[in-house]
Amino acid sequence: MKRLFIVFLILFVSTQFFSQNNKLSDEKFIQISGVVVDADSLKPVPFVSIIIKGTKRGTITDYYGFFTLVASPGDELQFFSLNHKNGVYKLDDTLKLNHYYIIHSLVKDTIVLPSVAVYPWPSKEEFKKAFLNLDLSETDYDRAAKNLDRKELSYNERNLKMDAQANYQYTMQQQLTKMYSLGQYPTINLLNPIAWAQFIEAWRKGKFKNQNNKK
Repeated sequence: MKRLFIVFLILFVSTQFFSQNNKLSDEKFIQISGVVVDADSLKPVPFVSIIIKGTKRGTITDYYGFFTLVASPGDELQFFSLNHKNGVYKLDDTLKLNHYYIIHSLVKDTIVLPSVAVYPWPSKEEFKKAFLNLDLSETDYDRAAKNLDRKELSYNERNLKMDAQANYQYTMQQQLTKMYSLGQYPTINLLNPIAWAQFIEAWRKGKFKNQNNKK
């Protein structure tokens, strides 16, 4: 009885395996490459998420808005970007070639927020007091000389932090680099002349000095 059950189980698994292979062999796959651009300026839109509707497959555009993925005729590509409205691109179900190029444009998503009045002083009396005690002895030339002081500029260059946009671009660039080297050996910057040039430039500017040695 056990032998019959094992034989039946093997036959059932084999039938399912061959049926799945037949389905995969019948399905046609094509490579879709293209660029995502802004509808107004026609500039490339970086880091746009592209998902094939109804699946978990997708990709993300690089810094220059370029992408490539494998899809099937009739699939629907969905585009998601933080600064643009979601887009959809429907592939024709009669595609015959193995590789197609597309250019898809996204419309900026403009959000109008209500106006907010910002007052620097809690009351008119405080504003009047600060206005009357205002020191105007410093001229524009003095302020310009102070802002362009070499020590001040050098200190700001060493200690100024990146803003939110710079941090976002740096993080996305790091993720994109990991995606490009996924399944491969990581890039060795020891032999990269560009990395050496950046290191020498940072060393000349004193970015590796001890942060405790501040003025």
